[in-house]
Amino acid sequence: MTHDARNDHPVRARALSKAHVAPTTTARDSRQKVGTVSPTSGSRILLRAGKSPFDVIDPVSSLEDYPSGVFGKNVGNLVFSDSMHRILSTPGTEVLPNTFLGERTGVTQPYLDRINGEFDHFVIPLANAFRVSFLQNLDLLTDTILGLRIPVTVVGVGVSGGGGSLDKQVTDVPDELKRGVKRFVDAVLDRSATIGVRGENTRVFLDSLGYGDSVVDVIGCPSLYRWGGDLRIEKKVEKLSQSSAISMNISPYVPRMGQASLFHAKKYANLIYIPQDLETLRLLTWGTNPATFNPKMPTNDAHPFYTDDRIRFFVDSRTWIDELREREFSFGTRIHGNIAALMAGTPAHVLVHDTRTQELADFHEIPYTLVSDLPERIDAARIYEASDYSRFNAGHRARFENFTAFLAKNGIEHVFEEGRANPEYDEALAALPLPGAVRRIPAEQQGVADRLRWMHDQLPANRDRENYRFTAPVPHVRPSAPQRVGLVSRAASRVMRGIRG
Repeated sequence: MTHDARNDHPVRARALSKAHVAPTTTARDSRQKVGTVSPTSGSRILLRAGKSPFDVIDPVSSLEDYPSGVFGKNVGNLVFSDSMHRILSTPGTEVLPNTFLGERTGVTQPYLDRINGEFDHFVIPLANAFRVSFLQNLDLLTDTILGLRIPVTVVGVGVSGGGGSLDKQVTDVPDELKRGVKRFVDAVLDRSATIGVRGENTRVFLDSLGYGDSVVDVIGCPSLYRWGGDLRIEKKVEKLSQSSAISMNISPYVPRMGQASLFHAKKYANLIYIPQDLETLRLLTWGTNPATFNPKMPTNDAHPFYTDDRIRFFVDSRTWIDELREREFSFGTRIHGNIAALMAGTPAHVLVHDTRTQELADFHEIPYTLVSDLPERIDAARIYEASDYSRFNAGHRARFENFTAFLAKNGIEHVFEEGRANPEYDEALAALPLPGAVRRIPAEQQGVADRLRWMHDQLPANRDRENYRFTAPVPHVRPSAPQRVGLVSRAASRVMRGIRG
């Protein structure tokens, strides 16, 4: 049995007004939907996110309060989770992050009972979650969903494409992954009308598993809908010069980007590198190089991006986007690094190295070039010259309306509906004292850097912690008393604030 037949009978999700009450299920529906509820006035939404955009967390805590960082190994996760937080935050709606606890060990029946009793909807923004390396998390998340009686909506999930994926069929994945994905999608579709996927590749993949178009909506990445349907990208300058303000982003595992980083560090004096990975944040915070690294990559303290103080790491999407708003161009292999630039109104160009980035660039019609098609010398000026945003601009409104139709189909209200705008949200976020960019420790304070490295080396427990230092809104268990790790982490935070002003 395929899942196509179930699309005509979507779950009736809780909403803030009767405008979004979906049709009731009919006798033709062979399976009873879980979470079919009456609409209510006021709503509490549990959002899959590492943190709320209103959580002010310093860089040291962002890095050390959980083994994979508060934001989950890649700070790009905050771009789409923060976007969904804003989109869902209509007046009267409370949106709380689950701090990724639904996909980690420690989920108990009391935890599930609390979610069922206190929340009206569980919204799950995802990236390339259909991959073998995420399968354990996906299985745990599925277990959590199976324990819920409220509507569950998945937004923007994608099938992974690692190295070499551009030369493979999207359906060529291990059987264990197919089984895990089917279990997950079945659980979600029992609690929602459709599942939102990021692009055509994922649609084809799910179709091969028996999920047809009536239960799969291709919606792209919710990040680009953060400001609505009027986003337009116009070039700020006719051409780039050696003094242009440029932002570069790099996936350290893409070999060609090493030499490209050295070339651009030398040619463009005002180019900065904005990384997204934990290893680089650790380098900036503690002055500690990774155990192994490519010397050409800007992941070590000998790279010119580091020695010239041209690395900027952001632990909040708002400050990241603010920085990109001041840039003339962004380019590189990080899809959400470039999406963040587009959100800021800054032209961006993706250097595509796998299918997961390609499908998002294709769907949103973001200019891109395959890494394999790049000339021997990669140059930002030539990439900028070749970038055309006419198709991105022409299609954005239709893509946005397709996204909001998906939300309506799944009983979710949003701030772009008539009368549901929430200007106080943006005002409150703008007023927050969020930490600025993390930069390298100044060379003249090398003694402080040595001391920080020593402090870090004394804390092996940092890498084994199971609970966040900051308070999770819906914790597995009550946070324990502060331990030595937390005390030293806070001390390090004070030192870093002192030396960086």
